[in-house]
Amino acid sequence: MLFLPVALAFAEDATASTTPWMSQFVSMAPIAVLFIVFYFLLIRPQQKKAKEQKEMISNLQKGDNIISSSGIFGRITSVNEDSVTVEIAENVRVKMVKDAVASRKPQG
Repeated sequence: MLFLPVALAFAEDATASTTPWMSQFVSMAPIAVLFIVFYFLLIRPQQKKAKEQKEMISNLQKGDNIISSSGIFGRITSVNEDSVTVEIAENVRVKMVKDAVASRKPQG
């Protein structure tokens, strides 16, 4: 407890000698670091996943096994510009928008 006033006195001297733009930079640095961390941990992976999903949807072909966003498994029987027809059981076909396709199911 005896050394606390001495440490505070040295801290006051250090802040008094800095320039105003330096103190502004030091106060903005944690925000910049936080933004960089958010970019690499949240924004960038989400953009990458959205790009991969868009590419997968544009490459859908007849005969692909897919899983819809609602969890329905099926095989694509026809592909249109904005929709696909999926056979979910023998002689049972459903037409859905391409955006409803969540993923491709591996063949086999």
